[in-house]
Amino acid sequence: MSRVKKAPASRKRRKKRIKLAKGYSGGRSNLYRSATQAVDRAGRDAYVARRKKKGDFRSLWITRIGAGAEKHGISYSKFIAGLKKAGVSLDRKILADLAVLHKGVFTELVKVAKKGSV
Repeated sequence: MSRVKKAPASRKRRKKRIKLAKGYSGGRSNLYRSATQAVDRAGRDAYVARRKKKGDFRSLWITRIGAGAEKHGISYSKFIAGLKKAGVSLDRKILADLAVLHKGVFTELVKVAKKGSV
């Protein structure tokens, strides 16, 4: 029986990993072991960052809503509590958008929240 060396398959696998490391500096872009470690770390960091981004955006929205509410003399927590009591179910992304781009609508929401919190 003839011996199988799998050279085409292993070469393809190595080339694919080196291709993923394109643009990395030094040996990280063309030495297989370094490229493998760099690609693995980059993938792990990207995975973590995609999840962290969701919390970062929520913080940004809360900051924007809080700033808009403070302009109308109400705290963020009282604003959100007032909206919940009034039965307004808008998420923070929409509220932040209204606070920044549609100030008139946001002012009406503040009035509703102040009525709801009393």
